[in-house]
Amino acid sequence: MDMKPSTQASQAAKPVTAEIKKIDLQAGKVTLKHGPIENLGMPAMTMAFPVKDAGSLKSFKEGDPVNAVFGQASGTATVPELRRR
Repeated sequence: MDMKPSTQASQAAKPVTAEIKKIDLQAGKVTLKHGPIENLGMPAMTMAFPVKDAGSLKSFKEGDPVNAVFGQASGTATVPELRRR
């Protein structure tokens, strides 16, 4: 599966509907079941992502419906913004 950013990567990232499946506070990661991420050219799937502010994960729990904004840092898909729906 090609996970490279598409030509749309230069467009502003739009929030993607997702559900929190797992939270790893120590690693600063959240596992999300998410819809397609257009700005990264990524199809819908379930995957763990590092978050910008690991402390913000304390306000979420598994099963929470969220809107996530995805970006890239050093070639890795990240979640710089996560909001409860």
